[in-house]
Amino acid sequence: MAAIKYWLWLSSQTRLSPRARAAIAEYYGDAEAAFNSPAGDFSRVPGVGRLEAQLLEQRDMSRVDPILAACHAQGIDIVTLQDASYPARLRNIFAPPVVLYVKGSLKGLDEEAAVAVIGTRKASPYGLKMGRNLAWEIARSGGTVVSLLTEGIDEAAARGALLAGGRCIGVLGCAHREREGSLAMDVIRSGALVSEYPPGTPTQRSFFRDRNRIAAGLSVAVTVVEAPEGSGALLFAAEALEQGREIFAVPGNADAPNSAGTIELIKQGAKPATCGWDVLEEFAALYPEKLRAERAARAPEREMPEPPQSSRPEVERARDGKKEIDKEKGKGYIDLREQLSGLSEEQLEIVKAISGGSRHIDDIIEATGYTAAKVLSQLTLLEIKGYVKRSAGKRISLNIIRK
Repeated sequence: MAAIKYWLWLSSQTRLSPRARAAIAEYYGDAEAAFNSPAGDFSRVPGVGRLEAQLLEQRDMSRVDPILAACHAQGIDIVTLQDASYPARLRNIFAPPVVLYVKGSLKGLDEEAAVAVIGTRKASPYGLKMGRNLAWEIARSGGTVVSLLTEGIDEAAARGALLAGGRCIGVLGCAHREREGSLAMDVIRSGALVSEYPPGTPTQRSFFRDRNRIAAGLSVAVTVVEAPEGSGALLFAAEALEQGREIFAVPGNADAPNSAGTIELIKQGAKPATCGWDVLEEFAALYPEKLRAERAARAPEREMPEPPQSSRPEVERARDGKKEIDKEKGKGYIDLREQLSGLSEEQLEIVKAISGGSRHIDDIIEATGYTAAKVLSQLTLLEIKGYVKRSAGKRISLNIIRK
């Protein structure tokens, strides 16, 4: 525990560039040796600027104990550059993060074909569909999806992986929040949510560019779905290319602004990808026990039909200028097959597990005996269809009436 405090000291120096923090770790071998180095020694480290050396010379440990307390309170694992659990794929990039703050698990990631699926925030319906479908197919075929979780293509990709019951790794451009959003929580349960910034670190604009190297470093390949000229997704692809990662791009309409970047990438040598297996096929020989082609089905459409009127919990009717809420009927939830004949066996089991009222996600997992990934993917489908709803505290309740 004493040694980890020095890593937290180095990690908390966010006014230093990632390059400088990594240079310190490489030069001294570990953070404790760096902290105890002679006065004036930091200025001699290659890659550390004069002002950065001055900041390090302060040897300020004031943030270390609050960081430790916050990590304990929020369930954040601290993975240092020296730990065996630190992904080797990421350790080998230029300027790897000296510390990873992880919610979830990165276990076994180096043995998986992880693919970053990225694109513009201002995605078209075509782009959102392709992002979701590609990620769904990658997950169904045995790959892992890496996402920045930002609005647009990245979020669609994360949801596609979750719909497939697969593993998703989310990379943040900020510190962890005390209360993560629902998508982030689903990602944590299926895989991991990663940040290089200690909890409580104020967000800086440069963080969002810096996270690209982490997401690319965790991946074997990057697939760009939509990217207009000047898009951040193109900067991500450039970072990944510098790391030696394979680049794929989804073809789009030649006259569509969102396709300008992907078409240019293809012209420059990126491989076209129209499905998840187009990407994973390149790595099938490296991961023969993990990957298998699965092209028969596609991810469910985001726009699902509305559930039948009888399945809504509160049907408000205008009567004499007032609203009336349907009363609860006498019959319980036992005969759910008759009510919800369109649901799968797994979905019916999950609905039954919620039937007693609002239930915590962990209770649903325990009651059904299904894996967390399977329950999360099925809950997402049920939510899209309108049969369940989420509330604060990771609780789920039914969105149907009793008969």
